[in-house]
Order: sequence, then C-alpha cells, then structure tokens
Amino acid sequence: MNIPENLRYSSHDEWVRVEGDFVVVGITDFAQDQLGELVHVELPEVGDALEAGEEVCEVESVKAVAEVYSPLGGEVVEVNTSLEDEVEKINEAPYDSWLFKLKMSDESGLEALMSAEDYRAKVGA
Repeated sequence: MNIPENLRYSSHDEWVRVEGDFVVVGITDFAQDQLGELVHVELPEVGDALEAGEEVCEVESVKAVAEVYSPLGGEVVEVNTSLEDEVEKINEAPYDSWLFKLKMSDESGLEALMSAEDYRAKVGA
C-alpha cells in the first residue's frame, strides 16, 4: 500500500498536499482499495465554502457510495473535472488523481491531520 511521506492524512482517508495557501485533496490508496472499482464521482462546486469535517462530495464504486469530507476549512477554488469522465484514474493513481483544491481559511487545521507514519498505523499498513 502506497502512503507517501510528503502528504498529510485525515481520519476519513483523504490525503492533503499543501501548495502555499492552498491544499490539494484526494482519497488515499487505502480508500480506493477498500471501495474497489470506482464508477462515478460527484465533485463539489468551485466557490463552495467548507468547514473542516464537512461532507463535500461522493465517490461511487461497484460496492458502495462513500462520502468525501473536507479535511480543512476553506473555499473550493478548483475541481478535477477530468475525473467525471475518467473516474478510474483514482484506482490507477490515487495520489495523482486529486478531487479538489481548497484555499485554506485557517492553516492551523493542518496540525490536526496525520503524518504518513500515523496514517500507516491507523490502517494497519
């Protein structure tokens, strides 16, 4: 199982990559593996204001529908619309297939996210 060291992780199995005042968010390799073959993604809208822990979008697999939660508070500034037609990219490369980008409202929320080591312990990897 791939858990990159340069990312932060939420308890809901989202990964976060910091890019200045912005974060890029996707679902982890563990999450996509648990869901199985993904068939649909429902992305947020650009401009959506989110609170940390708020449900922001969904991914649907042949097994189940899973909610994706915002790991931090902020405003959605971009969504990965290519996933609407090629959701299988998440299964193939979960850390390249981001869902949305967020302008953080408060960077202190980053401290509450898990390191790669902590996330490995959570998922038993």
